[in-house]
Amino acid sequence: MNQIAKGTFEVSIKPQTLADAVVAANLGRMTIEKVFSGDLEGTSMGEMLAVQGGVKGSAGYVAMERVVGVLGGKRGTFVLQHHGIMNRGAPSLVVTVVPDSGTEELAGITGELAINIVVKKHFYEFRYEVA
Repeated sequence: MNQIAKGTFEVSIKPQTLADAVVAANLGRMTIEKVFSGDLEGTSMGEMLAVQGGVKGSAGYVAMERVVGVLGGKRGTFVLQHHGIMNRGAPSLVVTVVPDSGTEELAGITGELAINIVVKKHFYEFRYEVA
């Protein structure tokens, strides 16, 4: 990826009501709202599904979030897809732009976003290209 955007974000995660069968399967569903600052200025909204494994420190989640804002001086929207695993305390996270989800000046965007949390503060590094 040719471009790198860095900054911080604030996140609000709210649990949602689930059907009894889903609760019995130990699944959780949350809404996500973020405010991005730095090289990406904007907001996002999304949905997350998560589950805890049978061993402490093991879990997984998937999420989709639509980002609206300005990235590298270009305005538009795009969708990020999350795939996160915690394997007995060892994290693995991939956050990728959904192909062809970009609009306006961000049409054709591709990339991956890395998240780093330091003392409860969220940082991002977004490696991307806009065709």
